[in-house]
Amino acid sequence: MIIDVDLYGKIRHMYVQQKMSQRAIARELGISRNTVKKYCQGDYVPWERKPYKREPSLVTEEIRDFIRQCFNHDEEENLPKQSHTARKIHKRLVEEKGFTGAESTIRRIVREMRPPEKEAFVPLEFDPGEAAQVDWGEATVYIKGDRVKIQLFCYRLCYSADIFVKAFHRQNQESFLEGHVEAFSHTLGVPRAVIFDNAKVAVKEGVGLYAKPQAAYQALSAHYAFQMHFCNINSGNEKGLVENLVGWVRRNVLVPVPRVDSIEKLNETLTEACLNYRQHRIQGRDQTVGEQYEADKQCLNPLPAFVFDTSKGLTVRVSDNGLIRFDKSQYSVPVHLVGNTVSLKVYGNHLSCYYRGEEVARHSRHYGRGETFFQLEHYLPLLEQKPRSVFHAKPVRRSAARELLGWGRTFPGGAKDTVKLLRLSVEYGLDKVLAVKDTLPAGVTPTISLVRSELGPLEPVKLDSTYDFPISPLDLSRYDQKYGVTAQ
Repeated sequence: MIIDVDLYGKIRHMYVQQKMSQRAIARELGISRNTVKKYCQGDYVPWERKPYKREPSLVTEEIRDFIRQCFNHDEEENLPKQSHTARKIHKRLVEEKGFTGAESTIRRIVREMRPPEKEAFVPLEFDPGEAAQVDWGEATVYIKGDRVKIQLFCYRLCYSADIFVKAFHRQNQESFLEGHVEAFSHTLGVPRAVIFDNAKVAVKEGVGLYAKPQAAYQALSAHYAFQMHFCNINSGNEKGLVENLVGWVRRNVLVPVPRVDSIEKLNETLTEACLNYRQHRIQGRDQTVGEQYEADKQCLNPLPAFVFDTSKGLTVRVSDNGLIRFDKSQYSVPVHLVGNTVSLKVYGNHLSCYYRGEEVARHSRHYGRGETFFQLEHYLPLLEQKPRSVFHAKPVRRSAARELLGWGRTFPGGAKDTVKLLRLSVEYGLDKVLAVKDTLPAGVTPTISLVRSELGPLEPVKLDSTYDFPISPLDLSRYDQKYGVTAQ
């Protein structure tokens, strides 16, 4: 205990003048006997502190030499994830040198001998149109109520800091290439160079200057006439602009966590945010991002006349259920294509099916396994031929049109009228047909004619995936044989 001069005077007076015992002084002043003992003889004074005499340290020069050897070994091996920790050094000292000190002692010495290095970076600057940086980021959103992780393709021009962001389900090559093409379209031009890391979607082997690009990325680079620049290992500063963008999107666009019906709706929000960002003024700059983007845009190379096809292409055979298989999931196509071979183009978020050069089906791409996805309009020609199957047909029961099944049972024509009702839902839209159901007075027997009259003035909704194929050429014999369905 360190005391002040006043208390020191009282201790000395009681001890010298009043001849009080150390015990009595301690009791009188409310301090410890050790404090009284220390100051009563006058060999300690509160205004002078005696130098601290440190006990001989257990950390000898031999111990320090051993620690230096551990550091040298780490430097030679150059394996940051397999280098000596303070705990490992202490363990080796105990086992190899008979060290008896605590681990905390070695931790202190390691900190003194190997202080953490703060890496310095050279500030970078780019000319208009010179370069863009690309990176991936991950975020969480709700799609149709399900909590899912999405991948953010992030693109940023180095001069103006103009941004483009698009969400994908996976960081695959299709998504990577598609992100580039749409980014170029968003900024209305192509930079002279694109800076990216060494991820496998872009690099086949090697890193940095020695990286060999994937064939598809090399083809994209050739078509849009940009140079591919790959970062060195552990050099995030080389694309620091776009890494900052990943964090900005999470904090400013995805908070609160979005709840959307589809990834397409999410991308509409992201695109709007990218356009609004052009009003942003970055600290230290006199102009807004949009004003500097105008200078960038003037120096970007023009877009080529042909849009690069970023899809993965393959051919598949249509099963007798009107389904094609891709990546362990199944997707419906129009039933008149049963038994035929069709072309499939797979993109990051959707896939398109072609027959003889015409797109005949389009689905959102799903990355689950063992799932089947139907579009009702693909099966309507078959249901019109075999209406009795309508109440148990998977394409109906697994679609929104299932809501019409119960209503269809109340129609005079039963199954046949239900199929006609489904046809109306495809032509006019399901919501409009259900609205008719809700407006009919109680006790009125619904008929197809009545529903048509209520829909009368409305223009039919033309859907890209609605096809009016002739019925007569359909060969349904294999379907009948396999499923025991009797023709109506």
